[in-house]
Amino acid sequence: MVRAAGIFGGIVSAQQILFLVLYVVIFLLSAWALVDCLVRPARAFPAAGKRTKTFWLLVTAIAAAVAFLALPVGGGTSFFGFLAFIGVVASIVYLVDVRPAVAPHSRRRRGGGGRPSRGGW
Repeated sequence: MVRAAGIFGGIVSAQQILFLVLYVVIFLLSAWALVDCLVRPARAFPAAGKRTKTFWLLVTAIAAAVAFLALPVGGGTSFFGFLAFIGVVASIVYLVDVRPAVAPHSRRRRGGGGRPSRGGW
């Protein structure tokens, strides 16, 4: 009987580690979306035909906050666990749809003083 308890204890430990890794990945993905949204210029969002920067900042900030609160610290689960999955979907939508559309509108211009670059050495 003691041996069976040891096996189940190992399974529970493995599940806790798996959930911790899953929620850390969810938090990192949500944080990446938030930071990326922060560095994009506000004018790039309407230029790309997307909702405003304020909207996406709000969505990604809420997703990152919920993902942070859902981290299973101490091996327990959180009330925010399910909400973290909803938040990561919003972050993925930003990273897969909005980010590529906004990226061409937010690049810095290269070259000195507006002169065209000749390239090469």
